[in-house]
Amino acid sequence: MAAISVAGLRKEFRARIKAAGLKGSLQALVNPVYREVLAVNDVSFAVEAGEAMAFIGPNGAGKSTTIKMLTGILHPTAGEAKVLGRVPWRERTALAFRVGSVFGQKSLLWFHLPPLDTFNLLMRIYELDPAAYKRRRDELIGLFSLEPLLTTPVRKLSLGERMRCELAAALLHQPQVLFLDEPTVGLDIVARQTIRDLIRRLNREEGLTVLLTSHDVGDVEQVCKRVMVINHGQVIYDDSLQALRREYVHTKVIDLKLSTQVEEFASPPGARVVKAKGYGVKLEVDTVSRAIDAVLADILAAYGVVDVNITDPPLEDIITRIYREAAAQ
Repeated sequence: MAAISVAGLRKEFRARIKAAGLKGSLQALVNPVYREVLAVNDVSFAVEAGEAMAFIGPNGAGKSTTIKMLTGILHPTAGEAKVLGRVPWRERTALAFRVGSVFGQKSLLWFHLPPLDTFNLLMRIYELDPAAYKRRRDELIGLFSLEPLLTTPVRKLSLGERMRCELAAALLHQPQVLFLDEPTVGLDIVARQTIRDLIRRLNREEGLTVLLTSHDVGDVEQVCKRVMVINHGQVIYDDSLQALRREYVHTKVIDLKLSTQVEEFASPPGARVVKAKGYGVKLEVDTVSRAIDAVLADILAAYGVVDVNITDPPLEDIITRIYREAAAQ
């Protein structure tokens, strides 16, 4: 059963055209001129219950606008959508009791209050049974390691600490669907990894449906199994992360540590040197023209190799290629 279903969703905005100079600005105040902006253009997809899907694209692609329609914040210009069987913009209040959302740029927490006060207030907003709320709150406090933060005003927390509290606040009422819009933006590497681990664990253990937008490749790779790419308001790719790599990854990266330094590394056929310094060499292999094992065999025959690591190119390179192919069509 689909937790989220979208059919022909479309959103247009009227944007005022800004005039240059003082005279133009005064004329624009008297006779404003508008243009139509198509933010989301005939988007259709479904997300199954318990699925974790990445919804990615460049700035202005329509990701946040789509999420705002799915949470009932915005009304679409055309099209249909249902979240847990409800139309978000018509049944927003009822739906709010069953979904959660975390926006990297907008806080659920009261800035001058400690997180515990916000949690207690949310208990009343969501009309939770006090005993059930306490069990859930304590579970999340332990899971997210929030005990030292509960009585500190939010304004005094670091960004990583605040985001852990944000995520806990969004999950207090045990939502079935969680919308995440850039949840790790601005976080350091340790805080990002903590947030990813928590989301992945909740998806696995509670069957939480996750719709994630992010510019961070690590978020996509570690949290989601399905990737939908949107550009200029249209879906241009929708498949599993594994299929994305299989379809678009035609190169491999080989990192070598040699037993002796070489002044000039002789790259075998089918490979090119990306970087060579000291004992380390990085190669990129075109797996369409030559198999990776053949390239490795040539290297091992010519050099003493202490260590070798083979990886795929970064996901962001793959996504850039998808954009270019879509633009060329």
